[in-house]
Amino acid sequence: MIDIKSFLPVTKKEMELRNWDYVDVILISGDAYIDHPSFGIAILGRIIEQEGFRVAILPQPNWRDDLRDFKKLGKPRLFFGISSGSMDSMVNHYTAGKRLRSTDAYTPGNVAGFRPDYATKVYSQIIRKLYPDALIVLGGIEASMRRFVHYDYWANQLYPSILYSSKADLLVYGMGEKPIRSILNVFKQKENVVPQDFHDLPQIAYLTGNNKLKDTHYVSLNSYKACLQSKEKFADDFIVIEKEFNRNDPRIIVQAIDDKLLVVNPPATPLSEQELDAVYDLPFTRLPHPKYSKRGDIPAFVMINASVNIHRGCFGGCSFCTIAAHQGKIIVSRSEKSILKEIKCIANMPYFKGHLTDLGGPSANMYRMKGQNEDLCKKCSKPSCIFPNVCNNLNFDHQPLINLYKKAVEIEGIKKISIGSGIRYDLLISKDKQKSRDFHLNEYIDLLLRKHVSGRLKVAPEHTEDHIVKCMRKPLFSTFLDFKKKFDDINLKYGLQQQLIPYFISSHPACTLTDMNLLSEKMKRLRYYPEQVQDFTPTPMTLSSTIFYSGMDPYTKKKVYCAIDMNEKKQQKKMFFYYRR
Repeated sequence: MIDIKSFLPVTKKEMELRNWDYVDVILISGDAYIDHPSFGIAILGRIIEQEGFRVAILPQPNWRDDLRDFKKLGKPRLFFGISSGSMDSMVNHYTAGKRLRSTDAYTPGNVAGFRPDYATKVYSQIIRKLYPDALIVLGGIEASMRRFVHYDYWANQLYPSILYSSKADLLVYGMGEKPIRSILNVFKQKENVVPQDFHDLPQIAYLTGNNKLKDTHYVSLNSYKACLQSKEKFADDFIVIEKEFNRNDPRIIVQAIDDKLLVVNPPATPLSEQELDAVYDLPFTRLPHPKYSKRGDIPAFVMINASVNIHRGCFGGCSFCTIAAHQGKIIVSRSEKSILKEIKCIANMPYFKGHLTDLGGPSANMYRMKGQNEDLCKKCSKPSCIFPNVCNNLNFDHQPLINLYKKAVEIEGIKKISIGSGIRYDLLISKDKQKSRDFHLNEYIDLLLRKHVSGRLKVAPEHTEDHIVKCMRKPLFSTFLDFKKKFDDINLKYGLQQQLIPYFISSHPACTLTDMNLLSEKMKRLRYYPEQVQDFTPTPMTLSSTIFYSGMDPYTKKKVYCAIDMNEKKQQKKMFFYYRR
């Protein structure tokens, strides 16, 4: 029997079990409450608890009725923290063709309809109406990627910062562990706190009515009005944002929105290994809240309950991806001790059957990788360490991963470990034979394919045509073919019957119907029947969505073809399935 008090409270009754007549912080989420380190709200809740404050979770509140869910826990003593959940709510709700999805992997029973469109904004507006003087702090992927003026694909227009439309006081962007502790420290140090007391904190955004800042170390973007009038100015702003985010000494970024000034402070320093380990040491139950027991499984939990996240960050810099923009390109790895400790914990969970489904992260094989000369890295503001080529300064030694895999399989109760995260095969194909030896590339591929593939290995070439993968900041398709040859050779050598499953995207900027036809012809010759496919969805604050909206590459100002017609998008996606014709 699970002790309900081992979870953070979600109801008034659970507060009373703890003899609480108030809480300090209420965290509102568009996801169901899963007390597991793979879910941001659970991490933040446990950190707030660790800091000595009372915290409650308000998961998937009903916004359609008399708003009783928003009232049931009362007003928190300190602030409301609001997030749409683990995904942007519009990506969660709609396909690339803007059709409403019928499922929601973050809801019990995989049922859709338990969160509103633009959930962060809607929740915040409700709280502002119910509690006009409450401090409201936004966070999560939806708020993070919408902190500046941004293109919204579903409305097909530019929107101002979500801070402006949500009526919130503060926004935390990126990973929230450090900012939440900074916010709590302000409350510890001062009694009568006002929103301005947080304005100097790293990784915080806010609106001010002043057009001048005391700090002169800032860079200005084009105003919201100017962006509405000029797509080129909007595209120019993307360059500033991306470069500042990747600088070693980023500046404050400001942007005028009507009579307000958006101020986005530089990010906090990345977590250290010890700090990241400490996150995974928090007292998670690693289970969904018992209130969902009769409503069916939560697919997102089922997918990750036997997997382990070994690092954060990604230096791939793919044009369409939000991971680096949210987590950063610096790899922050957990210690081997922390990872093995979590594996032992999973091995003792009642649902575990012996198969660990992943030891990965944003990428499967970036664990412990960084610059050989980190002083050179501090001078670099490039978004990718591996595009257009792998940086000569990058240490991409796979020995730490090899060691980790070998130790993990020795843990009692572990029968099989599969690597479910995507493999960056361009890190495994090096023309430099010395680096191949020094960085143990062949040894890693050999171990991976012999021991850690569950029949199918997923990789992401994304497309076959050079001009499109360049637009995506991905390696050329010839690199995939080189990897495929290694894959086939090792399968033949050991008598394995494994499949290489390539992942592709249609309708990405620069992609035409002719390009999709070329892709399908190449797949036919390779005898591939694509399953892992996706039609491009422009998401806020990515290079690809900026190109999609503006019709140009911000860096070169050259026009880029974009499939903006829904019928063409459908036609492009159909080209994946040539074998069904």
